[in-house]
Amino acid sequence: MNKQIFLNLPVVDLPKSMAFFKALGFNHNPQFTDETASCIVISDTIYVMLLTHDKFRQFTPKAICDTSKAVEVLISLSCASRQEVDDLVAKALAAGGTSYDKPEDLGFMYSHSFVDPDGHGWGVLHMSGMPPQS
Repeated sequence: MNKQIFLNLPVVDLPKSMAFFKALGFNHNPQFTDETASCIVISDTIYVMLLTHDKFRQFTPKAICDTSKAVEVLISLSCASRQEVDDLVAKALAAGGTSYDKPEDLGFMYSHSFVDPDGHGWGVLHMSGMPPQS
């Protein structure tokens, strides 16, 4: 069995966050979605659990990060092509996300990023090889 990843992210407005990820082309799994949480399906092995702050607090005694002042998490997602990287960032910006950098081409890797409406950072990248050995 392949390992699966479930990222748990606190969100302020669950319907708005669900709409954002839908605009990126991702669906939600209704079996794990209610008024406090939504399971966003990124791939067969990657899922993002969007959790209201009250729901998120049930999993940790720590405070939820104020993402307007501090970085909570940086998530990297691989893409099949440079075009997919650019398309995903464009969709994120059109859906209300932001970006804090420009695309970067390192030869073996092309990357860009966006920040979702709740301040979670997403790096998107396409690797066409391995970095040069030094």
